[in-house]
Amino acid sequence: MHAPRHGRGELPRARNGGISSQITAFAPLLAPLDLAGAVVTAAALHAQREHAQFPVTQKHAHCILTVKNNQPSLHAQLKDLPWRQVPAGFGAREKGHGRAGWRTLKVTAVAAGTAFPPAAQAIQIRRRRRPLTGTKRWPAGTSYAVTSLAASQATPAQLGHWVRGQWGIEALHHIRDVTHGEDTSQIRTGNGPQAMAALRNLAIAILKPAGHASIAAACRYHARDATRVLATLGLIPP
Repeated sequence: MHAPRHGRGELPRARNGGISSQITAFAPLLAPLDLAGAVVTAAALHAQREHAQFPVTQKHAHCILTVKNNQPSLHAQLKDLPWRQVPAGFGAREKGHGRAGWRTLKVTAVAAGTAFPPAAQAIQIRRRRRPLTGTKRWPAGTSYAVTSLAASQATPAQLGHWVRGQWGIEALHHIRDVTHGEDTSQIRTGNGPQAMAALRNLAIAILKPAGHASIAAACRYHARDATRVLATLGLIPP
């Protein structure tokens, strides 16, 4: 069987800084899209039965939803699964932003109708990270997700790739919200929000490859001297 496409869209940002509009925008965002055979990933905010069922039953797609403590019952069910008896299906070493890491992923089937319909499998991701310099301790963290994909439809490595892709989106949103103050922006009409989102993404896409680990620090650095922007863009010698 061919692996399904990975469909990933960015939900419209809340105009009032809250999360309610992001929840209500989920189905309208996906409704006009051809998602047959695609895999839709979403953050823990959307770990709701209606959001899990809509891509599968209405759009003939699959879903992977991160689960956190905002769904305490489901999170507890996933945490209590017999993970010690499940072998790791995928592992990856990572290095970047001054840190080294190790990520392992376990996947196990869930009984139909007992956990979170239409979930077919539960996912456990364990991460260990430490700075490249200084402490030798490896703090560990564990997170969970559910997917409508059966074991025959995706490998653990594919699931790990898609989950990591969702983390990338969340990291981008965090920068836009915290550093660029997107949720408190007063630009709310017409194409203004989309245009500003594109400009914020462009700024991040320029600063990250230029070697700036902190976008907030990079913004302050460039704000102090306008010629630094020209140097970063390669228009004048650094």
